[in-house]
Amino acid sequence: MFRFVEHTGEVEVEIEAATPEGVLEESVRAFGALVERGRTGRPATREVRVDGADLASLLPALVDELVFLVDTDGFVALDASAKVDGTHVVATLEGVLDEPAPLVKAATLHRLSFEPADGGWRARVVLDV
Repeated sequence: MFRFVEHTGEVEVEIEAATPEGVLEESVRAFGALVERGRTGRPATREVRVDGADLASLLPALVDELVFLVDTDGFVALDASAKVDGTHVVATLEGVLDEPAPLVKAATLHRLSFEPADGGWRARVVLDV
């Protein structure tokens, strides 16, 4: 599950999932929902590896990779399968090749959280838009 909290110049995304991998997969779905806006393109798949200093840093690093793919390739990730190994994540991204409007500039570290909660995991990332 994810939820958007909008502010001037930024969008905060709150994510809940059963596992750390689930949080990262939901973050991809949230990004796709924010960027794709109902347009459809040719189906495409990408595999990415993202490294971080700790588990929490994987979240903005993955979002920044999604921004990079939109900006350089027109690839909008809509779904993902992720595998976390310590401070690394490998994700297979399913999405579309499209011409999305550049909405998200980057993920920020402002109010970043990624922690166990209520038998699952809860995270928050703020996007600069």
